[in-house]
Amino acid sequence: MHHQSTRRAAIKKMVAGTAALGATSVMSSFRAMPNSDLNNSHLKGNIHHSVCRWIYDDMSLDAMCEAVKKIGLGAIDLLGPKEWPVIKQHGIWCPMCNGAEISLTKGWNHTEYHATLINNYTEHIDLVSAAGYRNLICFSGNREGMDDETGLVNCVNGLKKIIGQAERKKVIIYMELLNSKVNHPDQMCDNSKWGIELVKRIGSENFKLLYDIYHMQIDEGDVIRTITDHHQYFGHYHTGGVPGRHEIDDTQELYYPAIMRAILATGYTGYVAQEFIPTKADKLQSLAEGVNICDV
Repeated sequence: MHHQSTRRAAIKKMVAGTAALGATSVMSSFRAMPNSDLNNSHLKGNIHHSVCRWIYDDMSLDAMCEAVKKIGLGAIDLLGPKEWPVIKQHGIWCPMCNGAEISLTKGWNHTEYHATLINNYTEHIDLVSAAGYRNLICFSGNREGMDDETGLVNCVNGLKKIIGQAERKKVIIYMELLNSKVNHPDQMCDNSKWGIELVKRIGSENFKLLYDIYHMQIDEGDVIRTITDHHQYFGHYHTGGVPGRHEIDDTQELYYPAIMRAILATGYTGYVAQEFIPTKADKLQSLAEGVNICDV
């Protein structure tokens, strides 16, 4: 209980800091953000580009904001409440927020984590909404011997306790599809079929899947057909080269221009975030090249 009260106090401070930036400026920046990546570059504007923070965590968030703006990006994925005031000062959007999860291995499929998760997500849904953002990530957690059906039932029971609040606050909760073959052994939400069944059972427009192209190429392939046939269950996309999660150029097996065209053909108007780990010395040049490859 002490931990949670301390957490609440810390979060109240974060909210105060965010609120001090002004609700008007938050909403005006929100409205402008989808086209902001057109202002400083040759980007076409069909795909809204983002990049995941953790890939470039060897540089300060301030420096990263300046760097991505030079490339022509207006957004950075996977940032939490402490970081939002920083990106707002740079006019950068956060298309996918984080910070409510326990970890990638301890998630909604195990009921012993529900109390903590419900508390965390209850707080963070309010924070995301107050900051003017829309999307918040979550994870299934590892199986630890659990069968698919038990995991689905447990996830539904837990997530339904927060989804009403998400609906009221206009926040969408996303469960990410992660591969269990290479990077996340034993992850339950490691295939689109299981994830889609979870979305169907929850039955809310405020719960969707984060379709990570890299992860799903490893565990099931058939990326373009899956996106084409089931796009209504996917609300956000991440990239990465296979094998190795490196540059998305001709060193790997996926052809991203075709994948991006397939995503656009579904009517998608959200963001696609680069999440590859550069191998080249100039990481930002790799990022710029990845964005150009996806800019169809």
